[in-house]
Amino acid sequence: MAFSNIVKLATLYLAVCALLHKTDAEEVYDVGDDFGWAIPLGDPLFYDAWASLHYFEVGDILSFNFTNGEQDVARVTKEAYLNCNTTNPISVNKTSPANFTLDAVGDYYFTSTLDKHCLKGQKLAINVPGPREPFNYTVGGTLGWVVPLTGEGAYEAWAYDKLFLIGDSIVFYYKNGTQDVAVVTKEAYEKCETNNTVAIYTTSPTRIILNTIGEHFFTSTYKDHCALGQKLAINVTVNNSGATALSPEEALSPTNLGPSASTNAPATSSTSKVFCGYMVTILSMGLGFFI
Repeated sequence: MAFSNIVKLATLYLAVCALLHKTDAEEVYDVGDDFGWAIPLGDPLFYDAWASLHYFEVGDILSFNFTNGEQDVARVTKEAYLNCNTTNPISVNKTSPANFTLDAVGDYYFTSTLDKHCLKGQKLAINVPGPREPFNYTVGGTLGWVVPLTGEGAYEAWAYDKLFLIGDSIVFYYKNGTQDVAVVTKEAYEKCETNNTVAIYTTSPTRIILNTIGEHFFTSTYKDHCALGQKLAINVTVNNSGATALSPEEALSPTNLGPSASTNAPATSSTSKVFCGYMVTILSMGLGFFI
């Protein structure tokens, strides 16, 4: 019985390890969503509009769904795409779902080889951008880092349309002696509790390098500033340029936090996703179930 439990627990351990060591999974995009891959009647720009709503990266997969025998998918050159010339396609797939992996940066062009399908709008052009250089974001834009007159929504609106990647920096501009910048946990952010911060900056401009993926939370320790909306939450994702994410311990060091930072390492920090914690939790649950 004990041996059986060990085997089960070992299996669970291996499954968790595989999950932990798996790199960011590719995204699978159903081309055209529910409409699928067909002639877009009355809307020749349908697939252009669909593509504009998505951000494609190397490793993502395009899935073309159609009725077998009525459609096909041809990858073509840019010239062939523009002229709807399908006499010499790069590749043709006649079986649905036709999956295509975006294995490199650059432009990709697709259409159908069936008569006049391309001319009627059954064509798709997408771009997979290369890695960009690290970017410096000025928090709040021209507003800077202050108590916003419009309340909490000001910094939420500022961050809404921005893509924060590993290696980017956020810069807080404020008047010294009237503001500060506090790095806090998610719980402290939501409750506006600043008694136990991760780090505090008191000198403007405060530049913080984003070295860890996941959610990051900022506010001010000045009285009522957080409650009045001086708070910022952002999510950081991986930069395909190869910039390396630091471990939670490295990221919390004064060197990597930025200039003029005082740190108070909390017992736990929800700003960093320590995946081993997942492992311990899952294994504990498994142990209680199997034994």
